[in-house]
Amino acid sequence: MSKPDFSYETEALKRGARCVAGVDEVGRGPLAGPVTAAAVVLDPRRIPEGLNDSKKLTPKRREMLFDVLMECADVSVAHASVEEIDELNILRASHLAMERAVAGLKTTADYALIDGNMIPKDLPVKAQAVIKGDAVSVSIAAASIVAKITRDRIMEDLAQQFPGYGWERNAGYPSKQHKEALQSLGVTPHHRRSFKPVHNILYQEHFISD
Repeated sequence: MSKPDFSYETEALKRGARCVAGVDEVGRGPLAGPVTAAAVVLDPRRIPEGLNDSKKLTPKRREMLFDVLMECADVSVAHASVEEIDELNILRASHLAMERAVAGLKTTADYALIDGNMIPKDLPVKAQAVIKGDAVSVSIAAASIVAKITRDRIMEDLAQQFPGYGWERNAGYPSKQHKEALQSLGVTPHHRRSFKPVHNILYQEHFISD
């Protein structure tokens, strides 16, 4: 199995880029919570060992790499809210979170490597879409780790305020427990009303109250 490396970044630097950021988002599929993006600029001389797609790492390893990245890299995290997701649609909201993450970097990136097959339309820098980028680029892998850890922590905090949905375990994704809790406990302010399972329950409630 090949591991992500710095070759995409090196190519961009050879073409004249001065500062290359890896960008990834997490949270397109959940029924609740924000969508979260991270932008990471790595120091080529201090790339942490073991960077990989966050889904391929153990929780303990992710946490460890997150702490290392916060110390040795330029990291920016940004979100698009549930309201923005419902208003714009999840794809546009995830792109908005990416745009905000790039804009929030301390060093101004002039090139971005974006995980996926689309470049956000209002990104303020030149960019390249990299399919399965978190498996080939260390900068995108770093962004995937930061975004996942940050969003998981948000959902763990929300789980304290809204117990019963299992957000501390499912991070807002449509697990069996989460869908059953939606039926029995109803919809919270943190649920995405434009997503079908949530929308259907609100429609049922509206229908019954009428």
